[in-house]
Amino acid sequence: MTVQSSSIWPLRVAAGVAVIFGLLTVVSGGRALFGGPAAVAAVGDAVPFVLWFNFLSGFVYVLAGLGLALGRRWAVMLSAGLAATIAAVFALFGLYIFQGAAFEMRTVGAMGLRLVVWVAIAAVAARHIASHKAGDRVDATRR
Repeated sequence: MTVQSSSIWPLRVAAGVAVIFGLLTVVSGGRALFGGPAAVAAVGDAVPFVLWFNFLSGFVYVLAGLGLALGRRWAVMLSAGLAATIAAVFALFGLYIFQGAAFEMRTVGAMGLRLVVWVAIAAVAARHIASHKAGDRVDATRR
């Protein structure tokens, strides 16, 4: 079963955003984790568990984006799982801040952005993929 090409554009956009967001996350996280002294200094008071989570999840963002581009049902669950784990890490980060630990305010904004983006991607995926019968694949490659 395929859906009409006019209704597939939100899924294509979500897939593209997921892949680009993932690649940017891997590059920026990798630079912060593995860059030289200047890169590490530029990070400031980064929170290690948040930094590592974001870096590693960037690879999963790319995988989810590719799954969405292919119209795979598992990509819906992966997208929802990403949104849930981002929310959990954001909550843990909030507890970390509440305990008086040093942090960068830009991390709050970045985590908020990640959460909003992945909730939106998961919603688009659910609407355009999960609503189809089991075993069906949405043909996101049709024009």
